[in-house]
Amino acid sequence: MTNRLTVTYRIRASAATIAARAQSVAVEQSVEMPIEAITDETVLRDIVGQVQDIVDRGDGSFSVQIGLALVTIGTDAGQLFNMLFGNVSLQDDITLEDVAITPALTEIFTGPNIGMDALRDRVGAAGRAFTCSAIKPQGLPIAGLADLAARFAEGGLDFIKDDHGMANQTDGRFADRVPAIAAAIRATRSATSYVPSLSGDLDAMRAQMRIASDCGLEAVIIAPMLAGFSTMQTLVRENPRMAFFAHPTLGGAARIAPDLLIGKLFRLLGADAVIFPNHGGRFGYAPATCAQLAANATAPDPVLRRAIPVPAGGMVLARVGEMLDFYGREVMVLIGGNLLLARDRLAAASAEFTHAVAQHSYR
Repeated sequence: MTNRLTVTYRIRASAATIAARAQSVAVEQSVEMPIEAITDETVLRDIVGQVQDIVDRGDGSFSVQIGLALVTIGTDAGQLFNMLFGNVSLQDDITLEDVAITPALTEIFTGPNIGMDALRDRVGAAGRAFTCSAIKPQGLPIAGLADLAARFAEGGLDFIKDDHGMANQTDGRFADRVPAIAAAIRATRSATSYVPSLSGDLDAMRAQMRIASDCGLEAVIIAPMLAGFSTMQTLVRENPRMAFFAHPTLGGAARIAPDLLIGKLFRLLGADAVIFPNHGGRFGYAPATCAQLAANATAPDPVLRRAIPVPAGGMVLARVGEMLDFYGREVMVLIGGNLLLARDRLAAASAEFTHAVAQHSYR
C-alpha cells in the first residue's frame, strides 16, 4: 500500500449526506473523475483518496479524515497545497483543518534552516523570549527608516523587520533601502538582526537575497501566500544559512485553519519564525487558536527544527507580561506601532520593551 497523508477537513453536511460528501472530497482531491471510469487497478488501490474517519462535531459539521497518496505530491510545495486543498477550496462548505506531519513528509519538506534554538544563539536570547519590532511606515524616506532602525537597535531589540508593505517601491527600492538600514543598525554596535522583506517574482527575490547576504544579514521575511509556496521552498533550499520569517498576509483569504497554515505548514516549508495575529489585537483569532498555532510551531519533531511563534497585530507594551504568561518564553514578542508612538523617545521605549521581556522571562 502506498504511503498516505492523513488530511482532516471540516465539512458542513447532514448525517444523511456526509458519507457521500466525504467520498466526493476524497475523489476530488485525488483523481478528480468518476471512479467507475478508472480501469487501472494500481490507481484504484494506491492513488484514489480514501475516507478514513468521519466524526460528528455536533454543530451541523463533521470532521472527515481522508488519506491522500504521498506520491501525488512529488517534491513540490505548490503541489502539496494543491493536493491538500486545491479544488475543494472552491466549495464553501469545506475547511482544511489539519494534516498529519509524518516522517515520509519531512523527508521531502525538511522545515526551518536554522530554528529557534540556533536563533537564540545568534542574538543572545538564551533563556528568554525574543523581541522584535517593525520599521514603518512605507513611504518614509530611506534616511528616516534607517534612523528608526538605529533607535530600535539602541534599545536592544533582537530583530527589526521591514513592514510587510515595504516592497520595491520607487521611493524605497530594496537595493537602496536595505544597505542603508543595515549600515545604520551596524553603526550602533548592537546584536540586533535586521530582517528585510522580499517581494516580486523568484528572480527578483533571488537578487534581493544576494543583496541581503552582501550586507551581512542572516534573516529575511517572506509572505508565502503572496510569493507562492514553491518560491518559498526554492529560496529556503538555496540559502541554507539564512533564517526565514513568514508573514501571514492574505492567509485569511483561504478556508485553512490558521493553526495549520501558519503554525504547521509554514514551518514545514522552512519558516524559522511564523508571525500571526495575537488574540486581543486588531484581528479576531481566538486564544485557543493562538495557543494551538504556537504549539504547532514549537512541537518536537525528529527532523523539523522548531519555529518561533510571533504573536503580533496591535500589541502594546502593557501586554508583555500577559503574553509571556500565555505563551511562555518560546515566543517572539513583536510590538510595532505602539513603540513608534514614543517618537523622540523611541530608543528609550525600545529599551523598556527589552527590559520588560527579559524581566518577565527570567522571573
